[in-house]
Amino acid sequence: MSAISNTTVSPTALFEFLTRIGDNTLILGHRVSEWCGHAPALEEDIALSNTALDLIGQTQLWLGLAGEIEGRGRSADNLAYLRDTRDFRNVLLVERPNGDFAKTLMRQFLFDAWHFLTLKALCASTDKRIADIAEKTSKEVAYHLDRSRDLIIRLGDGTAESHRRMQEALDDLWAYTGELFVGDASDAELAAAGIAPEPESLKAAWDELVDDALSEATLKKPADGFMHKGGKRGVHTEHMGFILAELQFLQRAYPGANW
Repeated sequence: MSAISNTTVSPTALFEFLTRIGDNTLILGHRVSEWCGHAPALEEDIALSNTALDLIGQTQLWLGLAGEIEGRGRSADNLAYLRDTRDFRNVLLVERPNGDFAKTLMRQFLFDAWHFLTLKALCASTDKRIADIAEKTSKEVAYHLDRSRDLIIRLGDGTAESHRRMQEALDDLWAYTGELFVGDASDAELAAAGIAPEPESLKAAWDELVDDALSEATLKKPADGFMHKGGKRGVHTEHMGFILAELQFLQRAYPGANW
């Protein structure tokens, strides 16, 4: 039973949800941070670094609450640094390599659109602490979405070269978007308790938001077909191990180290 809601739910289902959303922000935050010092312009370097910091800060809130719900004494740091690949529940989209600037922006936009809608729904959660975190983080994510949307429109409807790169990025990443809307028994349990929305219930609004931006960007939306999935169940791509090797190195090499 959740200690923060009057509705009886499985702690396992609640922990699963919290780690999914927290792992999404952790892994994408790490990916975006890889641009620090390497962005094509100083302004973009600062903007990407700030986005990464926002996402890591959100991770602290989601994984911190996950540790409380689990009741095994694990902190957000423990969950971030001391789990192995198959224990992570992030979607495959966020672990995709940065590629060029176009691919990084497109990945960010596709995720931001989902993230914004998810947090908007979570602001009405029957679980007060989840609603409070959603309320706090939704302001940051609204800015992330405004920025990524503006940039894909400007570059998609820009030069022939920028248009080509944005279209290639969209074509490459589209097959990783379907997993965002795949639900399971844990999702159904939380939805029935009013704690979180069914993932598939967000698809129509996401399609509308994405279609509108792609139209302005003069980009052609790929047809829905085969969609990669597995990350939400702990089945990841070959990239995940390399991410964790870098992300977790210090804590693994010097257990318990602190400043």
